[in-house]
Amino acid sequence: MKAVVTEEFGAAPVVTELPDREAGQGEILVRVRASSLNGFDVAVASGMAKGWMEHHFPVVLGRDFAGTVVGDGGGRFAAGDEVFGVVAKTELGLDGGFAELVAVPEAMGVARVPAGIDLATAGTLGVAGLAAIASVEAIEPSEGQSVLVSGATGGVGSFAVQLLAARGVRVIATAKPGAPADFVRGLGASDVVDYTTDLASQVRAIAPGGVDAVLHLAGDPQALADLVAAGGRLASTGGAGPDQFEGRDITATAVMGMPSEDALHALASLVADGSLRPAVSRTYQLDDVPLAFSQFTGLLGKAAVSVA
Repeated sequence: MKAVVTEEFGAAPVVTELPDREAGQGEILVRVRASSLNGFDVAVASGMAKGWMEHHFPVVLGRDFAGTVVGDGGGRFAAGDEVFGVVAKTELGLDGGFAELVAVPEAMGVARVPAGIDLATAGTLGVAGLAAIASVEAIEPSEGQSVLVSGATGGVGSFAVQLLAARGVRVIATAKPGAPADFVRGLGASDVVDYTTDLASQVRAIAPGGVDAVLHLAGDPQALADLVAAGGRLASTGGAGPDQFEGRDITATAVMGMPSEDALHALASLVADGSLRPAVSRTYQLDDVPLAFSQFTGLLGKAAVSVA
């Protein structure tokens, strides 16, 4: 099978041929048709995940996947079923979404693709969509409240801005002027602040008493916490939790999107009914995924991957 791998810590991604994967005990085998690039994948390729997870090189990159079940499908799935999800393995090795085949646990990180969603769309949802939902749920926003989304132009941010706007929240999104600012406004942001200049003064001009909550998807969490009103909330996908904010009158939560079947179904249902959409800025073929890694920081929203 063709796959995109990193062969050692910090090695640039390359396209190579590997033996076809086979499903192990409690796993299903999926012929991948679509995936997408996330910040986690970039961290793995750069070697930043060395201390987080055990690596068995070559490591096939990519956590999102969507495709069709191959073989008997185990107990819950049948051959030909369209499924999507997140590779929910605690070790990095031969299973990743940037490959023609992936073996994933049947009981975790996989769900059927609902009617109304194609595989290309389903492949963009898992990692970023689940993280966005978890982040929004952690701050429990109410209609009319103000929420600063730091990292609004990324994959998680593009989902989070939509989720917040749908709740009637005043979304203050960080973005550079021009196309990035237009992008987040198109997703529902009420206000846009330029993070390359004096972010604090811009936010204070909009919310003099501080914002009700912050989603920390990028940037300095301590500086962002300074912008939260007393009694407010901060949710971080960067690992910033209560210990980092001792003495501050805010509630901080380090969030992680857990890829349970129920969570995947809830996410896909929002997309199926039109409440949420993946903001895909570019689609790469599998052979071009190494280029996607080099361009990742300049992309808006999601970078999709076509494996078919």
